[in-house]
Amino acid sequence: MARQPQLTSSEQDREKSKNISALRGLRPFLKPYRFHAFLALCALTLTASVSLMLPVAVRRVVDNFGTESDALLDKYFLAALGFAALLAVGTALRYLLVTKLGELVVTDIRKAVFARVINMSPSFFETLMTGEVLSRITTDTTVIQSVIGSSISIALRNVLLFFGGLALMLFTSTKLTLMVLLVVPMVIVPIMVLGRRLRRLSRENQDWIAESSGNASEALLSVQTVQAFTHEAQTRAGFDRVTDLSLSAAMRRINTRAVLTMIVIFLIFTGVVVVLWMGARDVRAGGMSVGVLVQFVIYSVMVAGSVGALSEIWSELQRAAGATERLVELLYAEDSVLDPDAPKALALPVKGEITFADVSFRYPARPDAPALDHVDLTIQPGETVALVGPSGAGKTTIIQMLQRFYDPVSGEVRLDGVPLPQMQREAFRQHMALVPQDPVIFAQSARDNIRFGRLDASDAEVEAAAKTAAAHEFISALPEGYDSPLGERGVMLSGGQKQRIAIARAILRDAPVLLLDEATSALDAESERLVQAAVDALSQDRTTIIVAHRLATVKKADRIIVMDEGRIVAQGRHDDLVAQDGLYAKLARLQFTAG
Repeated sequence: MARQPQLTSSEQDREKSKNISALRGLRPFLKPYRFHAFLALCALTLTASVSLMLPVAVRRVVDNFGTESDALLDKYFLAALGFAALLAVGTALRYLLVTKLGELVVTDIRKAVFARVINMSPSFFETLMTGEVLSRITTDTTVIQSVIGSSISIALRNVLLFFGGLALMLFTSTKLTLMVLLVVPMVIVPIMVLGRRLRRLSRENQDWIAESSGNASEALLSVQTVQAFTHEAQTRAGFDRVTDLSLSAAMRRINTRAVLTMIVIFLIFTGVVVVLWMGARDVRAGGMSVGVLVQFVIYSVMVAGSVGALSEIWSELQRAAGATERLVELLYAEDSVLDPDAPKALALPVKGEITFADVSFRYPARPDAPALDHVDLTIQPGETVALVGPSGAGKTTIIQMLQRFYDPVSGEVRLDGVPLPQMQREAFRQHMALVPQDPVIFAQSARDNIRFGRLDASDAEVEAAAKTAAAHEFISALPEGYDSPLGERGVMLSGGQKQRIAIARAILRDAPVLLLDEATSALDAESERLVQAAVDALSQDRTTIIVAHRLATVKKADRIIVMDEGRIVAQGRHDDLVAQDGLYAKLARLQFTAG
């Protein structure tokens, strides 16, 4: 089940993450909370300002410790308590505001990404695994939440402490400050050199995490097939391999960050020790007071600590930049199927006339194999048409084109004379009811699964649709009847039961166009007879397209379309096609004649 990642494209993606400006992609999500962010900035500025004032108070206490009266010393210490209170309140406010901001922004990002992805055409998911999309929505947004809710505010606070402390260092002792500044280039160089490696490793780590998630998702969704073919060991090995590669990338990132932190902290505090040594000599020489030296040392430690903190936060910002890129890629991914800017409306009531005018199509993942080859087909309102032919003939593709999951390479598909690309997809899809070849069952109740066809349907209408689809009996036998949860992907149901739920959903939709893609393939003979009777009654007043391999289910169709290799090779009624002794007759002999 393991799948090799597309390293070539990923390498190109990682090149982008070298630029921290990728975080600008968060700007649209921060904009609605500008006032919230402003209040957080005010709280952050307050705490930084209070922190910068404390060394001044310490200097005065130290320089006047032996000369001031007890009352004045009491005032100094009371003032220090006041500063501490301000610092506590400001810090609490900053934490409250920035943490809420992180939650709000990430919630909006998750909603926006999901809203974008859920509307993407199926071709989008041919090249990107669902598990990877989920990883981006969960793992990458968690990284961004951590950065917005913590790292950015800490970074801004340390920036203020750095510049404020540097300015007050200059005011306290210009000579010592200039000595400190000599250390700065020594710190910046390793940050720049190792920072590039950190950015690349951070993106690589996130890519492997997404790969691991996609691998696990694919295996778990196919767990019965994995177990049936005793493929557990190979599947575990594949997942372990990808997970170990993710771990290796994470270890390389952690090691690089540890080395960077060690170098930066050593250089910074070496500089502080040297400056402290020079200051001590000036105190002994009478060039400055002990209080001034203490004040300078405190500011030096503040500035050094802020630089050290910024070097660590920088890697977090790089991870967030990589995560932002991955999410922005989803938000601005190009879709091959788009709604028009000025859509046309269908005339109501919808008649259900369907036209394929010289339609040719190739799936993006199989550009060399034509799925439809110059198909011309007109289906009259209320007509029941069956599509038959060998596997890969293009039958299901007709259904997908009609739903506009894809656009044709050439030609045009129309509903009631209006080309599908000239309408909003939602506008014409609401007039279609689909029973897919692989029925989709949600991890909800039986009632909710059927009501998925029409959300405003009453309980009585839901049960009536279930009865028509021969599903009422087995649903009633469930532990909680119609309110029984059906499990993920309908794990509690048999294949035939799933199809009857899907048919009931289509019956409830009551749309003028009914699309049945192998709708009775998983039914037993009795259920098929009941459902076929329901389908026959349902198709009386609507346009119906039936895709079927079992020809017994389509003998009553108004017209049978025979397809082969993406082309229409014959059409007519059952008896006429058998008499032509073509492909349909061959299929009929195989199915209806013993031996």
